[in-house]
Parts: sequence; structure tokens; C-alpha cells
Amino acid sequence: MRDIGLDVSAPEKECNDPKCPFHGTLPVRGQVFSCTVVSDKMDCTVVVMRKFEKKATKYERFEKRQSKIHAHNPPCIDAKAGDRVKIAECRPLSRTKSYVVVEVLK
Repeated sequence: MRDIGLDVSAPEKECNDPKCPFHGTLPVRGQVFSCTVVSDKMDCTVVVMRKFEKKATKYERFEKRQSKIHAHNPPCIDAKAGDRVKIAECRPLSRTKSYVVVEVLK
């Protein structure tokens, strides 16, 4: 079990995934988001929905926006659809994946 440098609880299960930040060799860096999992149908991948507000300076108000992000889901964490998760940025793992799930929030 490695220390990944974030204030997250380590998973109880063990895995042998090389792309796991806790049991493999994947370093995490950069942005960290709290999101909701909307799909877990792919193998070792989840789709998360990130909701945020952006300021519209012309109207002096905030507009609501959302984006979908593909993230790697290690077997030791195994997030399901509907879970609140914390994802962290990492190196590109595939054409669309540059994030990894590091914790399932309660």
C-alpha cells in the first residue's frame, strides 16, 4: 500500500491492477474533483458527472454547467452508478481517460 499524497482513506480490498494508485505504479497529480457516477457499464471505467458554476460577467450572474468525465475504476475501489466519488488527475490512460477514482464518499 503506497501513500498517494492525498487526504483520502485507503481501500480495504487488495488488487493487482498496475493502473491503481494504491497498489500499482500510477502517480496522481493536478486536479481533484468530487463527482457522481452516472455509468459503470465499461470494464474498469466509470463515467462521472461534474456539476459546477461559471460566472457570466456580462450578466453578473452564475450559470450552471455540467461535464462528463471518464475515469479509471480500480478493482479495489469498485464504484457503482449513483455513488459520490473523488477523482484525481493522472497521466493519460487511454484516449479519453486521464482521471482515476481514489475514494468512494459516504
